[in-house]
Amino acid sequence: MTLKQQLTNDMKAAMKAGDKDRLGVIRLVNAAIKQREVDERIELDDAAVLAVLEKMLKQRKDSVSQYEGAGREDLAAIERAEIAVIQTYLPAQLDEAQILAAIDDAIATTGASAPADMGKLMGVLKPALAGQADMGLVSKLVKQKLAG
Repeated sequence: MTLKQQLTNDMKAAMKAGDKDRLGVIRLVNAAIKQREVDERIELDDAAVLAVLEKMLKQRKDSVSQYEGAGREDLAAIERAEIAVIQTYLPAQLDEAQILAAIDDAIATTGASAPADMGKLMGVLKPALAGQADMGLVSKLVKQKLAG
């Protein structure tokens, strides 16, 4: 079952169960997917749907930090609830040790040795770790590895 089919099935289940919060988030996700499909005139595969989900997750995390900074805990709580629903559709996140192992493998594959090779290294890591790791953390760990 594709992610899009799973989202549709979960939307129907949320409607039947009367879970309005979950239903709202799933509808937002479906709308974002449909918007991208219309804009680019393509049918999204699971990898592209994951990219949409990651973008939505990042937006929600940014919103939480801004709301907390402004003292709006009520709005931050809503965003956290949306984050929880979106994360159910993402693969399990890798821990730092697994990310470092993937970086070491990519360094061995590409022969990267200096900070100037970061782009080449990230080009290999991004598709390999898509949906499984925060790319900001991956970038930071790559910089540390290449720096010393």
